[in-house]
Amino acid sequence: MAKDSPKTPKSRSATNPSVGVWAVQCEKCLKWRRIATQEQFEDIRSRFTEEPFNCPNGTCDDPADIEYDASRTWAIDKPNLPKTPSGFKRELYLRRDYSKMDTYYFTPLGKKLRSVTDVTTFLEQNPQLSDVKPSDFSFTSPKVMDDTIPSTALLANSHKKGVASSTK
Repeated sequence: MAKDSPKTPKSRSATNPSVGVWAVQCEKCLKWRRIATQEQFEDIRSRFTEEPFNCPNGTCDDPADIEYDASRTWAIDKPNLPKTPSGFKRELYLRRDYSKMDTYYFTPLGKKLRSVTDVTTFLEQNPQLSDVKPSDFSFTSPKVMDDTIPSTALLANSHKKGVASSTK
């Protein structure tokens, strides 16, 4: 998945998630293909190990939909994370220092869930959602790809211990 990289990070809100483009890499040609919706992306991701993604209808000969480069900040999600339960929304937010992404779920009622403990408490308080289990949620964060972090962010963070600066 790729995130459009702003030059100046803006404050985040529930209406401004960090992910600008959903994409997956073809197992055969290794080209990146845009995925139209988060729901479609999560469907592919949830079964990726069993059913690796391949370009549709033999389009491996077509140019890539999106190139992996530093024109945007990339974050790679782990395969086989569960699909977000129906009625809930999973949102990812890139931290201002580009150190990682935070994962949140929003309930059908709009409540923000920040952890498995929050999920468990919410489900206990809402027995009508008995078909939804805490294991249907994953707070695993995508890995922010260091080679796509803007050099301005790397320089701004270079004073922190363990963060190396580089020029791009």
